[in-house]
Amino acid sequence: MGKVVYDISMSLDGFISGPNVRLEAGLGDGGERLHEWGFNSTDPRNRELVEAWVNTGAVIVGRKTYDLSIQYWGADGPIYTARVPVIVLSHSVPTDVPAGGVYTFVDSVETAFEKAKQAAGDKDIGVQGPNTAQQFIKRGLVDEISIHLVPVLFGSGIRLFAQPDGEHVPLETIEVIETKEAIHLRFRVIK
Repeated sequence: MGKVVYDISMSLDGFISGPNVRLEAGLGDGGERLHEWGFNSTDPRNRELVEAWVNTGAVIVGRKTYDLSIQYWGADGPIYTARVPVIVLSHSVPTDVPAGGVYTFVDSVETAFEKAKQAAGDKDIGVQGPNTAQQFIKRGLVDEISIHLVPVLFGSGIRLFAQPDGEHVPLETIEVIETKEAIHLRFRVIK
């Protein structure tokens, strides 16, 4: 198995989505701004970071991320034509899972982690969704946190780390890449 990586874009004031997250706007009002660095940039360093997802062998997401994203992902999942297995943490299986899709539904963090390890082989495991990431970090299962800090203030939305009873998690800075559209921060979780 490679590393377990939580990779997320965030506003300068700590939000990973805008306000009013809903099916029609999975990143909330104006939330797409957080991903412009990866899709609308001419800086090759931004493109390289997006393309680094090819080393991902499995992705773990929560049910809310799945519900908000399935309309865009379709049967292929978040890495599209690579058809990487997606393990969804959920207490139930939706009735409209795409036929031939890459999705497996499980009801515990431990089962999700084991299934992702099996599916990923020597490749990395990606974690998506703030609640899912917090559960994995709390259990010491995340190896790296990659934050794409976007120069914008949202003022409201969903915060990246909004857990009032959280403990300190020591990190070591591995890399900082500064582009016009985002500052890319990569940290190793010290265990």
